[in-house]
Amino acid sequence: MSTEPESASEDVAEAVDAGPGAPGTTAGAEPGSAAGEAPADGRATGTEEADGRPGGDGTDGAGPPAADDGAGADDPAAGAAAGPLDREADGTGRAAVDPDGARSDGDGGAARLSEAEAELAAQRVERERIERRRAERQEAIAAGAKLSGTAADLLAAVRAVESGEKPAATVFGDPSPAPRRPAGEPVRRPRPVPAGPAAGPVGPAPETVEAVRRVLAEGGAPEALAPQTAALLGEAAEEALRADPWRLLGVGGVRPEQADGFARALLGAACGPEDERRGRAITVWLLEQAALAGHTALELPRLTATLAQRGVPDPDAAVQSTLAEGEALAFQDALEQTGTHPEPAPGGTEETAETAADGDEDRPVRVLVGLERYALAEESLADGLARLVNSAPEQDGSAADWERAAAGAPGSAADLIRAVASHGLVLHTGGEASLAEPAALLHAARALGLRAWAAAHGPLGRDRFAALLAGRVSEPHAPEPTGPDGPGPDDRAVVTVGGLLAGAEGPGRDADGALDLDLLVVLDAPQLDVEAGALLAESLPDGARLVLAGDPAVLWSAGPGRVFADLLAAQVCPRIASRRPDPGPLGELVSGIGAGELGQVEAPGKEVVIVPVRDAGEAVHRTVQLVADSVPRAIGVPPEETQVITPGHGGAAGTRVLNAALKQRLNPGPGRFGGFDPGDRVAYSPVPGRTLPGRVVRADADGLHLSCAGEAVVVPKERVEQSVRHGWALTAHQAVGGRWPAVVVVLPGDAAQALSRPWVYTAFGRAVRHLSVVHGVEQALPRAVSEVPAKQRTTRLPVLLAPQVPVSG
Repeated sequence: MSTEPESASEDVAEAVDAGPGAPGTTAGAEPGSAAGEAPADGRATGTEEADGRPGGDGTDGAGPPAADDGAGADDPAAGAAAGPLDREADGTGRAAVDPDGARSDGDGGAARLSEAEAELAAQRVERERIERRRAERQEAIAAGAKLSGTAADLLAAVRAVESGEKPAATVFGDPSPAPRRPAGEPVRRPRPVPAGPAAGPVGPAPETVEAVRRVLAEGGAPEALAPQTAALLGEAAEEALRADPWRLLGVGGVRPEQADGFARALLGAACGPEDERRGRAITVWLLEQAALAGHTALELPRLTATLAQRGVPDPDAAVQSTLAEGEALAFQDALEQTGTHPEPAPGGTEETAETAADGDEDRPVRVLVGLERYALAEESLADGLARLVNSAPEQDGSAADWERAAAGAPGSAADLIRAVASHGLVLHTGGEASLAEPAALLHAARALGLRAWAAAHGPLGRDRFAALLAGRVSEPHAPEPTGPDGPGPDDRAVVTVGGLLAGAEGPGRDADGALDLDLLVVLDAPQLDVEAGALLAESLPDGARLVLAGDPAVLWSAGPGRVFADLLAAQVCPRIASRRPDPGPLGELVSGIGAGELGQVEAPGKEVVIVPVRDAGEAVHRTVQLVADSVPRAIGVPPEETQVITPGHGGAAGTRVLNAALKQRLNPGPGRFGGFDPGDRVAYSPVPGRTLPGRVVRADADGLHLSCAGEAVVVPKERVEQSVRHGWALTAHQAVGGRWPAVVVVLPGDAAQALSRPWVYTAFGRAVRHLSVVHGVEQALPRAVSEVPAKQRTTRLPVLLAPQVPVSG
């Protein structure tokens, strides 16, 4: 999810010359060239936007880059940093963010049911399930009614404690949490069947769009928002906007002050900051912004404080009204249930949790408010995981057979096999080299007759693990073979998570709708958000085994939640830590970053090279020079196998500017097809939070034809602008799950405040043979590694698991 970072205003100290191979310094030179070589070519011309489309703001060098997707915002009030005129709209009425995290409904446009279309179909079924569950909630409050029941008592109790009217012990004195229903059978979803061409999304009727356009013009809002608004509000969009102009705030990119101006123009004197409709709309908007930043809920004091900052005169009444209308849910969590206190959300303080006396102990309690969509997904995820933990796995193979398989495996792979033999849920942590251990597990499980599958975050990770599993590479850090010896679709049991859930890849589903497998190993587990995690957990049959494997030091998921980190903290299942270090200078460098140290490494084969730059213009020039000339000449890696990674899309050296310069050098052309030419390297986002690297093949009346991971994809013309970018340069979140023989990480000076330890760890860890760092942030880089950990997220998964699953030893 893209958010705009704070401006880079921090002073940086003078760089310390520690020699080549130390990314924290400004010494060193690019491979095969002198550090002081004069710029020759490759600068962005400024005549077109950096992704190849005319116009735009990506080439003027003004402002910091947009923060990497998924980085989140410290405060939901920061929210959308741009309005509908200067943000990229996705045409869906949802928050408009960049393709790797975009809320997009693009279906790929293939004649057959593509993976993206099938996944969208699965998401529609999931939304229908949530609506049915919402209708069945016995405690649901009728729309328009005053707040009552548990929600009203909860809010009144919190306010009583805060005002000092009642002691905490009398309010929260009951030590027992509200009973939760036991984990039951998951809701089975039918597998999407590719019976024929998938119908594209049905847009709003032209007359509805025209009616909305008239209302927007009357209120002074951009008429270009009409399609998104009509899609959001339906056939009665015109009446809905006139009755409640603040509903415009639900359209992606619209900010509260813009919705206020629209409401004033329509309502005149009847419009005021105390309007109940305004309070509800801003409350929901803040919760949506929190979800974009990774939170599944917000603590009540923080939410009301932010509402006050947004000019809501009575934040408590605004929250009550939102809860009464069923647009959000309130929760009370007794924190000691988890065994530990969860880390506070960004900007939170110790005062965000109440305490209650329980004997001689203080029992901390926090009150949270969240959108129902994510609340139900997190509850479903907890129930599904509890079912796996509490049920005995199928006895496939005798204990002696499992032990023989473990005895034949090296190191911690043996520990992993033993844990999976007797547990339904197992966590596995480690770097790139540790992938050999899930591979050994799958070989052992299949030898025992289990239907074992692995699922990676994206096609690059899928193909890399498939090559390791098939023995085409001996180690996971080795480059994957290409050409006829590369991985094929019929010789592997490895799929993508999206393809597995959609039914486009993998074993399919049984008669009950569950995945037809006995063991599932999910790679890149930190990229699971709560909704994908819930779909996976619900889809597993009783008695199945689930292994979540990944590197806990990388960036978290683009969607809300931190499933892998929450499970590690909850201690509800076995956790196997790999003892296999990543080899070589790159492995040493990345391992040090994970520990918070950015040290100098010996790189006799030019595995790590630092290229110091003075400004963003020089950074762009050096990057093009490295990709097109220096790395191919000195390292032997061609441009098509070199990936550029930078902190954001905007700014003077963001992906837009870098892609424009790289296209000009590597594949010049007029951009005849929506800014693209045949041969262009692209990043295609079929669904939110997932990026498929590919290449443009051609374009025709059907749309833009791409080749992504060896598969043909057709993107309809109307979806190209929202879901396709040039892909020579990516953000770190777009690059998660992939690795390339050579990587060039670009750190312009205005990106200093976007850096964090997980970002640096992820970006540097994408390189297999060679890493060049175009270094313009001086001491901000080592400071980020040592002092800036991951931004915390407010989630409920550990609290939800605690009553259902005992803490493991």
